[in-house]
Order: sequence, then C-alpha cells, then structure tokens
Amino acid sequence: MAGSDESRARRAASRSRSTKETSIEVDLDLDGSGRTDITTGLPFYDHMLDQLGRHGGFNLAVRADGDLHVDSHHTVEDTAIVLGEVFAEAVGDKAGVRRFASGLYPLDEALVEVALDLSGRPFFVWNVELPEAIPLGTPPFDPSLAEHALQSFATAAGITLHVTLKDGRNVHHIIEAAFKGVARCLRDAVRIEDRGGIPSTKGAL
Repeated sequence: MAGSDESRARRAASRSRSTKETSIEVDLDLDGSGRTDITTGLPFYDHMLDQLGRHGGFNLAVRADGDLHVDSHHTVEDTAIVLGEVFAEAVGDKAGVRRFASGLYPLDEALVEVALDLSGRPFFVWNVELPEAIPLGTPPFDPSLAEHALQSFATAAGITLHVTLKDGRNVHHIIEAAFKGVARCLRDAVRIEDRGGIPSTKGAL
C-alpha cells in the first residue's frame, strides 16, 4: 500500500572514520527494534551507547579502537561524532517527523530533564553539575566525558539538545538517566507523524 510503513524507505546509514588516534565504525537503523552490538574498549561507555540504541528503538552497532593507553577522550569524542554523522544521514530530510521531544527521566534518586529539536542547527546546553566521583569502569571512563559525548553527538547530528539535572547524587545514575532520556526523546522526535511535508515554516530542516 502506498504510504505504508512497508513501502517507506528504511532510515539507516553506516559510516567509518580512521585517524591516528581512533578507528570507528557505526551502523544505525532508526526503524529497528533496539538491537545493539557495541564495543568501544570502555565498558561504561558501551553501557551508555547501549541505552541510546535500546531505549531509542534503534538497531545500533559500534566498533571503536582507540588510543586508550593515552586517554579515553579521543575514543569517546570520535565515536560520538561518527554516531552523530550517521544519525543525520539516516534521518534524511526529516519529512513527516515529529521533530520536537522532551521529558523527565528518573533513575532511582536521579531525575534528568531532556529537550531536543531536530532543527538542523546544532546547539547544546548541559545544566548538569556532577558530584565528585572516581572514573567509572575498567578501563576508566571519566564522568565529565558524558557532557562531551552528548555535545559531540548533537553537533554532528545537527540537533538542539538541552540536558538539565533536576535531582541526583549518584554519578552513574545521573549519566545513565541522561542517556536514556536522550534516547527516548530521539525515539519520539524521529517518529513519522505526517508524511505530507517537512515540519518547518522554512520548508527545510
């Protein structure tokens, strides 16, 4: 049937990027089932990217090989950049998408507010003051890199993204609530509501 989900082109993309610091491969299907296969060498980061795929309802595969003997920064940043680029390619011209999404997302004592717009205009606000904490996982993930990961993703994806901490004491819970919230908002924002056009007065996003 014309206009049915079966006839609509699948919104998926793949990309790889290699530098002297990292080698990254990402496959993303926005119309997936939440299936993930993620290996970055940083178990805590794998866990957060898994949240994006599972709670976003995306099929997401990530392979990252970085200079973790130097620092985790390069691997986290480059993976987020490639993921953002793949997201932008997969979502395409955004015809018919819901575009905006927001909500409050709890994880035990932590409560995070997320709002985003698939605007094509990258902007990032991180109103999250993390309690002092030791790095998470082995090899270690510096909690401050959560902000940088989401900023790199939003910039590469062309998304306006606001993340605000409402309450929380446990760093793991705060960061995980943020990633889950971003995932759920992405899931809502990419949902097809109107196949008749692009949700912008400009006629383009």
